[in-house]
Amino acid sequence: MFEGRSLPRPDDELVDQGLGFDVGTLLSRRRLLTVLGLGAATVGLAACGSSGSNGSAGASAATSTAGSTLSEIPDETAGPYPGDGSNGPDVLEQSGIVRSDIRSSFGESTGTAEGIPMTLELSIVDMAGGDLPFAGVAVYVWHCNRDGEYSMYSENIVDQNYLRGVQIADDDGKVTFTSIFPACYPGRWPHLHFEVYPDEGSITDSTNAIATSQVALPQDVCAAVYATTGYEQSVRNLAQITLDSDNVFGDDGGVSQLATVAGDVTNGYRVSLTAAVDTGTEPVGGGMPRGGPGEGSAPGGTPPGMPEGIPPGPPRSGMPGMPDGGGPVDGSPGGTTTG
Repeated sequence: MFEGRSLPRPDDELVDQGLGFDVGTLLSRRRLLTVLGLGAATVGLAACGSSGSNGSAGASAATSTAGSTLSEIPDETAGPYPGDGSNGPDVLEQSGIVRSDIRSSFGESTGTAEGIPMTLELSIVDMAGGDLPFAGVAVYVWHCNRDGEYSMYSENIVDQNYLRGVQIADDDGKVTFTSIFPACYPGRWPHLHFEVYPDEGSITDSTNAIATSQVALPQDVCAAVYATTGYEQSVRNLAQITLDSDNVFGDDGGVSQLATVAGDVTNGYRVSLTAAVDTGTEPVGGGMPRGGPGEGSAPGGTPPGMPEGIPPGPPRSGMPGMPDGGGPVDGSPGGTTTG
C-alpha cells in the first residue's frame, strides 16, 4: 500500500509502478494542495527557494523589488542672488570661499551675520553611481541673513560676502556648514540654496554645476526662531506663505527638500538633508527664477556688478515689502518673485 492505495506491482520499487499510478499520485497531491489553498505554482516557487543557487536568486529578486527609496533632488532656480558669476557678483572666484564657517565675510570684507546658530549638513548621494556617497563633489551654499538680505546684492550689505561658502564632500558624501538661521522675507518660504559641482576645480564656472536646488525649513522650527529678538518681521512674513503656495516648493510641498531639524533656540539647530544627484540627467536648474528677476526688491538701485534691470535684493531691515512703484510679477504668488 502507498498513501492508502494498492500498488499495481507490489514486488517492484515505488518508482516502477507505472504511468497510471504516478498520475494518480500527482492528482491526489494536487487535490490536497487545493484544499490547503495552495497552487502548483506555489510549490514550484518554494522548491526554487529551497535550493542553494535558486534561493539566492529569490532573495535578490525580493531586494530588487523593494528598490531604492531615493529620488533625485528637484532642480530649482538659483534665484537672483547666487553670487556664482551667472549674473554679476562672483564669490566663487575669491580665495577663501572653501570654508566651513560662513557666518563672517572674508577677504577684503569684514562683518558677521547675527542670528540663531545653525549647522547645515548635506549628504550628497550619487544615483548614477549606485546610490553611493558622492565623495569629492564641491557644494556651494548660500542664504539670506536675519533681515532677509543677501550679501553682495542687498543695499545694506552689498560690500559683504558672508553666508556663502563651499565645502568638499567627505567619503560619506557629507558637507557641513556653520551658519545662522535665515529669515523669512516676503513671498518666499524660509529656505537655503545650494549648488553641486563635480569637484573644487570646477566651481569657478557656474555652468559646471551638476545640480542646483533649495532646502526648505520646517514650519514649527521657523516659528520658534522667529519668536526671538531680531527676527520680528519674519513672523508676519511666515504667516503669509505656505509650502504649497511657495513658487519653488509649491510643486510638491517640498516633500523631498524639507530638512530634518534638531535643537532649540538656546543651543542652536542642526539642519540635515540628503540630496540625491543623478549625473545621468541633464541639469535644468540654476539661472533666474520663474516669473522674472527679483523678490520684493529693495530701493536703492542696482548694486555694482549687477546687470541693469535686476533688483538688488529683498527689502532692507524692517522689510516693508515692495518699494514704491513695485508690483506683482507674473507667475509668482503674493506679488513677489522667487530667489
